[in-house]
Amino acid sequence: MRLFVLGATGRTGAELIDLGLARGHDITAFVRSPQKITRKDPRLRVVKGDPLDGGQVASVLCGHDVVLSALGPTVGEAMHRTTLLQDCAATALTAMASVKVHRFLVVSSALLFPGGGAGAAFFRWLIRHHLRDAEAMERLVAESAAAWTIARPPRLVDARDERYRAKVDGLPDGVAMMAARLSWRAVAAFLLDAVGGDYTRRVVGLSRILAKGSRDCSRRKIS
Repeated sequence: MRLFVLGATGRTGAELIDLGLARGHDITAFVRSPQKITRKDPRLRVVKGDPLDGGQVASVLCGHDVVLSALGPTVGEAMHRTTLLQDCAATALTAMASVKVHRFLVVSSALLFPGGGAGAAFFRWLIRHHLRDAEAMERLVAESAAAWTIARPPRLVDARDERYRAKVDGLPDGVAMMAARLSWRAVAAFLLDAVGGDYTRRVVGLSRILAKGSRDCSRRKIS
């Protein structure tokens, strides 16, 4: 497939490039700072552009099969007013409609699921501006005509493990909100696994595979 990646210079975006190329996909990384991508591969095209400029996005997007958005704010941006996610999603969806690309996969946050106790409530307050932005982005995506999938991972960590568990409309069973962790690489693996049509028009909670001997030792994917 020909994949169009937004947010390719971030941690999940870098893993999308690495895993996507390993799986034989052709990838276009549409980024503001192409110098940040040092990977060289004949199937990787790095294009400088603004994800908020619909004309730029549409001109490069034509001919692709899927859009994957791993965009997200920095830690500092998450605690201040931001409309990054909703603005970029609106631009992407308009561009997709104009060039007839239908599949859209986007990363959001597991904190949009209810529950989790006082700890989750504190973190929701701390990054409330980011979560409002993510919620607005999800509404735009869900109301669109695209064949969308929204991934809601928990706290992300640096690990090479690409295994994950997935559940529609909630975190996988046996996972506590504040204890849940997942690698950036596993988020990328989920997105790539789903590009063919799994979880279309679904919000999907993600978590890592639980260790042997814990309450739930489920297989890689749970729907």
